[in-house]
Amino acid sequence: MKAKTIKGKSIEDIETVIVESMADGYKPTLAIVFMSFKLDINAVCELLDQHKIQVFGATSSGEFINNDIGEESIVIMLLDIPPAYFKLTFFEAVDKDDFNVAKQLGEEGRNTFTNAAFIIASGWVNDIDGEEIIRGIETGYGSNAIIFGGMAGDDQTLTGPMVFTKGKRSTTGLLGLIIDHDKVDITGVATCGWKPIGITKIITKSEGNIVYTIDDQPALDLVMKYLGLSLSDEPMNNTVFSLGAYYPLQMERENAPSVMRTAMLGNTADRSLVCAGKIPQGSRVRFSLPPDFDVIDTVVNDCNQVKEEELQQADAVIVFSCISRYLSFGVMTREELERVSEVWNAPMAGFFSYGEYGKSITAGQAGNKGQHEFHNNTCCVVALKEK
Repeated sequence: MKAKTIKGKSIEDIETVIVESMADGYKPTLAIVFMSFKLDINAVCELLDQHKIQVFGATSSGEFINNDIGEESIVIMLLDIPPAYFKLTFFEAVDKDDFNVAKQLGEEGRNTFTNAAFIIASGWVNDIDGEEIIRGIETGYGSNAIIFGGMAGDDQTLTGPMVFTKGKRSTTGLLGLIIDHDKVDITGVATCGWKPIGITKIITKSEGNIVYTIDDQPALDLVMKYLGLSLSDEPMNNTVFSLGAYYPLQMERENAPSVMRTAMLGNTADRSLVCAGKIPQGSRVRFSLPPDFDVIDTVVNDCNQVKEEELQQADAVIVFSCISRYLSFGVMTREELERVSEVWNAPMAGFFSYGEYGKSITAGQAGNKGQHEFHNNTCCVVALKEK
């Protein structure tokens, strides 16, 4: 399998580089597309369809090829994977709960290939629940399912992240790329590197992804105090506002690594936090230190461990990196992406997401031996190699 990555700021740019990429006889069958929701999604899908290329697409909050980061642009990874090795499926979650929609995807994978792997993208305007998506796929397919992916972005507007393929797009969609794992090796890791700080605190009141109190104190007030921000600061004049600086909570679990939960919004009316994932009442959490280069070292070391133990060579690498990392890292983001791309030294494309699906490394284990989970603030790296 051969992969080529292309990028552009308009449909005209993309048309030019697609023609150039195929000038040597290259015939891609699948396009992994990450792009701004402000650009013409239908035009991109139609262009690729003219070349008989199927589309797995998600809108983004920034997109990249290797360490070349763009904003309000289009990034495409072209793959010449045989059509018999994969199947694209699109489900709409408007009138159905996330679990049952994801279960259908899992069942589709089980009915399509004896040994299937899933790369997924989801919207979330309809409060799509990442944990329920993982649970649904595993229920429909089996607990041994391989699942990696990300939640779509929307240029940080928090208004309309979408997933799309030919003739279909939705803010409440679940898009699945089902791959025959007997024909294509897929492995990866969802890795973070953030270090905890301070004492463990208890979520004393929460509902779904909304946290009302931590240690019986208003959650928003406690987080603002931790960030060193005044409760009368300018952003507080709106009922709901973006926290701006993303310092995630680490939700502790027994016999498993902590899972990250980013506080994305604050509500001044009830002093609650809106997080990018569920935090059950009674959960034990800790705040996190601001990132430094040790965080990048952890991510790269985890990728190297997966490479050494699971997949020494790759034809292509796809990355779902949390927008919180980009906002917190700043210029360090390019270094992280560059060092990750050097692990397999294969064509790499990705985007900044609102949540990630994958497996974390636990002590002494490779990344694809852990438990599938929904993450925040992680860099989810997926490597593919045709057998």
